[in-house]
Amino acid sequence: MEDVRIVLAGLWIATMLTYLLGDVIRVFAGDFTAGELDGEEATQWMWLLAATVMLIPIVMLVLSLTLGYPAIRWTTIVASGFLVLFNIVGLPYPGLYDNVLIGVSFIFNGLIIYHAWTWT
Repeated sequence: MEDVRIVLAGLWIATMLTYLLGDVIRVFAGDFTAGELDGEEATQWMWLLAATVMLIPIVMLVLSLTLGYPAIRWTTIVASGFLVLFNIVGLPYPGLYDNVLIGVSFIFNGLIIYHAWTWT
């Protein structure tokens, strides 16, 4: 049987890379204006919020491998659920690629929640 910690770590990596892929494509597609978020000039607090949200999968990757059970189980469920809700608020996104990638991230987050929930 696979170690749930390794499965979760891999899924967090996949989630993080999916978000980053969307950001990279957004820049190359021209759907991004430097210094703006959602069409308005970004403040330092907005950049801090964006960085914090993008740090969640990275921090969860480390915690998946280091935090004790059952704390990691519930931390994983809460963090993954938060990311799903956070991304639902932005739907639909302007680009088809963004909607597809968010859909893929929902699948990854669903798998994360499933593995954490069924972890015994």
